[in-house]
Amino acid sequence: MSRLEITRDAETEVWALNRPAVRNALDPQTVAALHEALQHAEHDGVRAVVITGHGPSFCAGADLAYLLDCARTGQSPRPFLQKICDLTVAMESSPVVFIAALHGHAVAGGFELALSCDLVIAATGTLIGDGHVRNNLVPGGGSSVRIAANLGTGTATWLALSGELATADSLAATGWLHAVVPAEELLLTARDMARTLSAVPAGAQRRFKTLLTADPAVTSARLERELDVFEEHWASDDVAASLNAFLTNA
Repeated sequence: MSRLEITRDAETEVWALNRPAVRNALDPQTVAALHEALQHAEHDGVRAVVITGHGPSFCAGADLAYLLDCARTGQSPRPFLQKICDLTVAMESSPVVFIAALHGHAVAGGFELALSCDLVIAATGTLIGDGHVRNNLVPGGGSSVRIAANLGTGTATWLALSGELATADSLAATGWLHAVVPAEELLLTARDMARTLSAVPAGAQRRFKTLLTADPAVTSARLERELDVFEEHWASDDVAASLNAFLTNA
């Protein structure tokens, strides 16, 4: 089964994360599939991509079973997290416009994936947040780099340091969410947005996007610092015990 299901309509693609049994958790194969899809989209002249997820959730974050396996075998997950960071920078720098269509849960790595998109919409009731600290983790996919700029300092700090999740409806006032719609209208709304985005001249849109996006070199440096902090925490705290306890009780 493909971890990423891709459909195309004219100049729009829909990328659906396809690991519904684990709430579309990100593992190395899924991240590799996203990288490959981005390369193909740019080569094939795709103007807009809608990212969504099959099943009950958009994405609940990194695959904790994979992280636990890293801990048990004495490996650092940093190379995996670096791939996620590279993907987010590539998405921000791409001429393709990305729309995240959130439902169910968009947490941790799923939240970080949404933060790297150009536009975000969500179904009513979607639970959104960083959530890392609840599992004795710190982010490694760009949350610390993008959360405040997107959600505002107060909301960002609360979600980051408490690990609490907020509903899409409660985040509407932050301006980060372009729209909050009934679940049955989510993909229809996203596709309509993609068609509108594809109707304007590509060159002007691409150049304007570069003006709206942070300098990739600065972003990459900040992501490197985030990964340094992740690795320091990974080595100094009993992260494996926390992950094991979570997976045992899940």
